Amino acid sequence: MQKAIVCAALALLPAALAQTPADKPAFEVASVKPAPPPTPNLFMMGTRGGPGTSDPEHASFSNVTQRMLIAQAYDVQDYQISSPGWLESERYDIVAKVPKGTTKEQFRLMLQNLLAERFHLTVHRETKSMPLYALMVAKSGPKMKEAAPPPPADESAAKDGPGPPPGAGGGMPPIQMGKDGLPKLPPGRGFGMMMMNGRTRLFGNAQPVSKLADALARQIGRPVTDKTGLTGTYDFNLEFDPAGLSGMRGVVPPLLPAVGPDGPAANPPESESASLFTALQEQLGLKLELKKGPLDVLVIDHSEKVPVEN
Repeated sequence: MQKAIVCAALALLPAALAQTPADKPAFEVASVKPAPPPTPNLFMMGTRGGPGTSDPEHASFSNVTQRMLIAQAYDVQDYQISSPGWLESERYDIVAKVPKGTTKEQFRLMLQNLLAERFHLTVHRETKSMPLYALMVAKSGPKMKEAAPPPPADESAAKDGPGPPPGAGGGMPPIQMGKDGLPKLPPGRGFGMMMMNGRTRLFGNAQPVSKLADALARQIGRPVTDKTGLTGTYDFNLEFDPAGLSGMRGVVPPLLPAVGPDGPAANPPESESASLFTALQEQLGLKLELKKGPLDVLVIDHSEKVPVEN
């Protein structure tokens, strides 16, 4: 009897050793490519699709850095990541086919698996004490527009259009310019950031305040906790001068000068936007207060610049 038990245990051993990243949750198909150089004087980056959106079976990432992907994959913020400088500057376009019924947690595991397979990423965690900000409602009261209820799933899908097929390039919709000279937010629920002519714009449709807090944290390079007490979803635009902010260290490349018929302009137009802290109060009726507390940090042990071929 003992011999039979030993043989059974040995029979299970090869199966246990055979566990590989490929056995973990993974995208059905994924294309990972270095992003093309930015258009002169215009830079746009963002994500679209995936679980919780009107196109849950497709996901696209445009002009994203590994640092941004790691933040989403491990559910941490940019300021919680300790990494080499190049993880903040090298940019990629990713288009993926997501298995039907994938949850948000499974989606994060798929991103982790993708990073491990394509970039050979390895990490570990630590805890540190550091300054942080609390996002509060200013004395003037909130100035954001509360979003309309979302349409039924079939109408939403028709409005947003089908997701891009795997390998179809950057995966973002065509850029449309507004009257103010900045690109407009594509239709449907979404959030993004744009930089142009020395101005930065954070914009959102039907987004919780916590999403704005996360974006502010990436701009100032410190944690921002949502203490507004606002529980709805909102449409907002926040435009400001990014001068002096350290949060986007290398994530956004230096803005290129405007190009005219005679070549690059000698003196690009100066920004007339307010600072982030001033714009936040004037445009959205919110403010930031400085605090301090412990924070979990994700340390990058190893990753590679060039992804494994698709």
